[in-house]
Amino acid sequence: MIKFFLMVNKQGQTRLSRYYEHVEINKRTVLEAEVIKNCLSRSKDECSFVEYKDFKLVYRQYAALFIVVGIDQTENEMAVYELIHNFVEVLDKYFSRVVSETLNLLQNIFSLSKLGGSVISENKSKEKNI
Repeated sequence: MIKFFLMVNKQGQTRLSRYYEHVEINKRTVLEAEVIKNCLSRSKDECSFVEYKDFKLVYRQYAALFIVVGIDQTENEMAVYELIHNFVEVLDKYFSRVVSETLNLLQNIFSLSKLGGSVISENKSKEKNI
């Protein structure tokens, strides 16, 4: 099950966050800071799957943007890794440049692939038809 979804720039600023479990606002800030530090400090040669506390982090870097997804131990890392890639391909198809006004739309696009925090589709053709 997906616990959270983050889009972060290289400076470590969260550009988009979506939580699928209740996390208090003050704890979100601490969690995001730790997760971002953990992922941004890794080299490109290291694996994109990281064990962190009671969940796993799956992340991918696209230019100056990192996408980080926190999942529980039962979720398939490769499926989430592919989901991230498909999500970015959909963004590339519809937006020449992602700006802050499009973030709500981005959350809706990402939500098409999940139900209750579980990945239900990695099929990018479904997302491209909205």
